[in-house]
Amino acid sequence: MPLVMGNILGNDQMGTFLASVGNVLFHPPSIEKPLKEKIETSLEMEMHPISIGGSNLLGALIAGNSNAIAVADIATPEDIDFLTSFSDVVVMESSVNASGNLLVCNENGVIASPAVPLDGLEIIAEVMRVNVAPTTIAGQDIVGSLVVANDKGVLLHPDVTDLEVEIVKKTLGVNPMVGTVGFGSPMVGAGICCSNSGAIVGSETTGPELNRIEDALGLI
Repeated sequence: MPLVMGNILGNDQMGTFLASVGNVLFHPPSIEKPLKEKIETSLEMEMHPISIGGSNLLGALIAGNSNAIAVADIATPEDIDFLTSFSDVVVMESSVNASGNLLVCNENGVIASPAVPLDGLEIIAEVMRVNVAPTTIAGQDIVGSLVVANDKGVLLHPDVTDLEVEIVKKTLGVNPMVGTVGFGSPMVGAGICCSNSGAIVGSETTGPELNRIEDALGLI
Protein backbone atom coordinates (compact mmCIF):
# COMPACT_ATOMS: atom_id res chain seq x y z
CA MET A 1 0.00 0.00 0.00
CA PRO A 2 2.46 2.66 -1.17
CA LEU A 3 0.05 5.62 -1.24
CA VAL A 4 -2.59 6.27 1.43
CA MET A 5 -4.90 9.13 2.38
CA GLY A 6 -5.90 10.58 5.72
CA ASN A 7 -6.07 13.58 8.03
CA ILE A 8 -3.84 14.33 10.99
CA LEU A 9 -5.03 16.19 14.09
CA GLY A 10 -8.00 17.46 12.08
CA ASN A 11 -5.78 18.72 9.25
CA ASP A 12 -4.87 17.42 5.80
CA GLN A 13 -1.35 18.92 5.72
CA MET A 14 0.62 15.72 6.14
CA GLY A 15 3.95 17.26 5.17
CA THR A 16 3.54 19.97 7.80
CA PHE A 17 2.95 17.58 10.69
CA LEU A 18 5.19 14.64 9.71
CA ALA A 19 8.97 14.72 9.16
CA SER A 20 10.61 11.99 7.09
CA VAL A 21 14.37 11.90 7.74
CA GLY A 22 16.49 9.03 6.41
CA ASN A 23 14.70 5.87 7.55
CA VAL A 24 12.96 7.59 10.47
CA LEU A 25 9.56 9.28 10.62
CA PHE A 26 8.97 11.79 13.39
CA HIS A 27 5.30 12.28 14.25
CA PRO A 28 3.24 14.16 16.86
CA PRO A 29 2.79 12.14 20.07
CA SER A 30 -0.99 12.50 20.01
CA ILE A 31 -1.89 10.99 16.63
CA GLU A 32 -4.50 8.24 16.68
CA LYS A 33 -3.42 4.60 16.53
CA PRO A 34 -5.29 3.79 13.24
CA LEU A 35 -3.54 6.70 11.48
CA LYS A 36 -0.18 5.69 12.92
CA GLU A 37 -0.67 2.14 11.64
CA LYS A 38 -1.69 3.43 8.21
CA ILE A 39 1.41 5.63 7.99
CA GLU A 40 3.68 2.83 9.16
CA THR A 41 2.27 0.42 6.59
CA SER A 42 2.72 2.91 3.75
CA LEU A 43 6.04 4.54 4.54
CA GLU A 44 7.77 1.49 6.09
CA MET A 45 9.88 3.64 8.41
CA GLU A 46 10.84 3.66 12.07
CA MET A 47 8.26 5.87 13.78
CA HIS A 48 9.12 8.04 16.75
CA PRO A 49 6.90 10.56 18.56
CA ILE A 50 8.25 14.02 19.37
CA SER A 51 7.20 17.64 19.56
CA ILE A 52 9.66 20.46 18.89
CA GLY A 53 9.50 23.18 21.48
CA GLY A 54 5.98 21.96 22.21
CA SER A 55 4.89 22.25 18.57
CA ASN A 56 3.42 19.40 16.52
CA LEU A 57 4.40 21.03 13.19
CA LEU A 58 7.32 18.66 12.76
CA GLY A 59 7.44 18.80 8.98
CA ALA A 60 7.90 22.57 9.14
CA LEU A 61 10.55 22.42 11.86
CA ILE A 62 12.71 19.39 10.93
CA ALA A 63 14.54 18.42 7.74
CA GLY A 64 17.43 16.12 6.96
CA ASN A 65 18.78 12.92 5.51
CA SER A 66 20.42 9.83 7.01
CA ASN A 67 23.54 11.82 7.92
CA ALA A 68 22.12 14.78 9.83
CA ILE A 69 19.01 16.61 10.99
CA ALA A 70 18.38 20.36 10.84
CA VAL A 71 15.94 21.62 13.46
CA ALA A 72 14.47 24.98 14.42
CA ASP A 73 15.95 26.79 17.39
CA ILE A 74 12.69 26.50 19.32
CA ALA A 75 13.81 22.93 20.06
CA THR A 76 14.45 22.36 23.75
CA PRO A 77 17.68 20.73 25.02
CA GLU A 78 15.63 17.59 25.56
CA ASP A 79 14.38 17.70 21.96
CA ILE A 80 17.92 18.09 20.66
CA ASP A 81 19.21 15.25 22.84
CA PHE A 82 16.48 12.99 21.45
CA LEU A 83 17.26 13.91 17.83
CA THR A 84 20.99 13.43 18.43
CA SER A 85 20.30 9.78 19.20
CA PHE A 86 19.52 9.34 15.49
CA SER A 87 22.22 11.47 13.82
CA ASP A 88 24.13 14.73 13.98
CA VAL A 89 21.92 17.77 14.60
CA VAL A 90 22.22 21.33 13.29
CA VAL A 91 20.15 24.02 15.02
CA MET A 92 18.96 26.69 12.61
CA GLU A 93 18.68 30.04 14.30
CA SER A 94 17.08 33.50 14.06
CA SER A 95 14.67 34.26 11.21
CA VAL A 96 15.63 31.16 9.19
CA ASN A 97 14.82 28.50 11.75
CA ALA A 98 11.85 26.69 10.16
CA SER A 99 14.07 23.97 8.71
CA GLY A 100 11.29 21.96 7.09
CA ASN A 101 9.98 25.01 5.24
CA LEU A 102 13.42 26.07 4.05
CA LEU A 103 15.12 22.78 3.09
CA VAL A 104 14.31 19.83 0.84
CA CYS A 105 16.63 16.88 1.45
CA ASN A 106 17.34 13.45 0.08
CA GLU A 107 20.42 11.23 0.11
CA ASN A 108 21.81 12.99 -2.98
CA GLY A 109 21.51 16.67 -2.11
CA VAL A 110 19.69 19.54 -0.44
CA ILE A 111 17.63 22.32 -1.99
CA ALA A 112 17.73 25.36 0.28
CA SER A 113 15.78 28.58 0.43
CA PRO A 114 17.74 31.68 -0.60
CA ALA A 115 16.84 32.98 2.87
CA VAL A 116 19.43 30.64 4.41
CA PRO A 117 22.76 32.51 4.76
CA LEU A 118 25.93 31.25 3.10
CA ASP A 119 27.55 30.07 6.32
CA GLY A 120 24.39 28.09 7.08
CA LEU A 121 24.53 26.43 3.66
CA GLU A 122 28.15 25.45 4.25
CA ILE A 123 27.34 23.85 7.61
CA ILE A 124 24.37 21.95 6.15
CA ALA A 125 26.50 20.64 3.27
CA GLU A 126 29.19 19.50 5.69
CA VAL A 127 26.98 17.64 8.16
CA MET A 128 24.57 16.16 5.60
CA ARG A 129 27.52 15.20 3.36
CA VAL A 130 25.85 16.30 0.13
CA ASN A 131 25.80 19.28 -2.19
CA VAL A 132 23.47 22.12 -1.24
CA ALA A 133 21.97 24.50 -3.80
CA PRO A 134 19.94 27.62 -2.96
CA THR A 135 16.96 28.36 -5.19
CA THR A 136 13.43 29.61 -5.11
CA ILE A 137 10.57 27.41 -6.29
CA ALA A 138 7.90 29.18 -8.35
CA GLY A 139 9.68 32.36 -7.27
CA GLN A 140 9.01 31.69 -3.57
CA ASP A 141 11.43 31.15 -0.68
CA ILE A 142 9.49 28.50 1.28
CA VAL A 143 10.86 25.65 -0.80
CA GLY A 144 10.02 22.96 1.75
CA SER A 145 6.32 23.71 1.37
CA LEU A 146 6.50 23.64 -2.42
CA VAL A 147 8.56 20.50 -3.04
CA VAL A 148 8.34 16.90 -1.86
CA ALA A 149 11.17 14.49 -2.64
CA ASN A 150 12.57 11.06 -1.92
CA ASP A 151 15.53 9.24 -3.49
CA LYS A 152 13.42 8.17 -6.49
CA GLY A 153 11.78 11.41 -7.59
CA VAL A 154 10.49 14.84 -6.76
CA LEU A 155 7.16 16.65 -7.16
CA LEU A 156 7.19 20.42 -7.60
CA HIS A 157 4.79 23.38 -7.46
CA PRO A 158 3.22 23.67 -10.95
CA ASP A 159 4.58 27.20 -11.50
CA VAL A 160 8.23 26.20 -11.12
CA THR A 161 10.53 27.79 -13.71
CA ASP A 162 12.80 25.92 -16.12
CA LEU A 163 15.90 27.17 -14.29
CA GLU A 164 14.51 26.03 -10.93
CA VAL A 165 13.73 22.60 -12.40
CA GLU A 166 17.31 22.23 -13.61
CA ILE A 167 18.73 23.16 -10.20
CA VAL A 168 16.46 20.66 -8.47
CA LYS A 169 17.27 17.90 -10.93
CA LYS A 170 21.02 18.42 -10.70
CA THR A 171 21.09 18.75 -6.90
CA LEU A 172 18.67 16.03 -5.83
CA GLY A 173 19.71 13.66 -8.61
CA VAL A 174 16.17 12.73 -9.66
CA ASN A 175 13.80 13.70 -12.45
CA PRO A 176 11.29 16.38 -11.36
CA MET A 177 7.60 16.44 -12.17
CA VAL A 178 4.96 19.03 -11.32
CA GLY A 179 1.63 18.40 -9.63
CA THR A 180 -0.83 19.28 -6.90
CA VAL A 181 -2.35 17.70 -3.80
CA GLY A 182 -5.56 18.00 -1.81
CA PHE A 183 -7.86 18.97 -4.67
CA GLY A 184 -5.62 21.49 -6.41
CA SER A 185 -3.19 22.81 -3.80
CA PRO A 186 0.24 23.59 -5.25
CA MET A 187 1.77 23.31 -1.76
CA VAL A 188 2.89 19.74 -2.34
CA GLY A 189 5.60 19.80 0.33
CA ALA A 190 3.08 20.82 2.97
CA GLY A 191 0.46 18.34 1.77
CA ILE A 192 2.53 15.17 1.29
CA CYS A 193 4.88 13.16 3.46
CA CYS A 194 6.84 10.44 1.69
CA SER A 195 9.57 7.84 1.94
CA ASN A 196 11.16 5.68 -0.74
CA SER A 197 8.41 3.12 -0.15
CA GLY A 198 5.22 5.18 0.05
CA ALA A 199 3.47 8.45 0.76
CA ILE A 200 0.57 9.77 2.78
CA VAL A 201 -1.60 12.63 1.51
CA GLY A 202 -4.67 14.52 2.63
CA SER A 203 -8.10 12.93 2.23
CA GLU A 204 -9.26 15.49 -0.37
CA THR A 205 -6.60 14.44 -2.87
CA THR A 206 -8.13 13.38 -6.19
CA GLY A 207 -7.49 10.29 -8.30
CA PRO A 208 -5.49 12.13 -10.99
CA GLU A 209 -3.41 13.80 -8.26
CA LEU A 210 -2.72 10.42 -6.65
CA ASN A 211 -1.56 9.00 -9.96
CA ARG A 212 0.76 11.94 -10.52
CA ILE A 213 2.22 11.70 -7.00
CA GLU A 214 2.86 7.96 -7.42
CA ASP A 215 4.54 8.53 -10.76
CA ALA A 216 6.66 11.49 -9.60
CA LEU A 217 7.94 9.73 -6.46
CA GLY A 218 8.57 6.38 -8.10
CA LEU A 219 5.98 4.55 -6.05
CA ILE A 220 4.32 2.60 -8.86
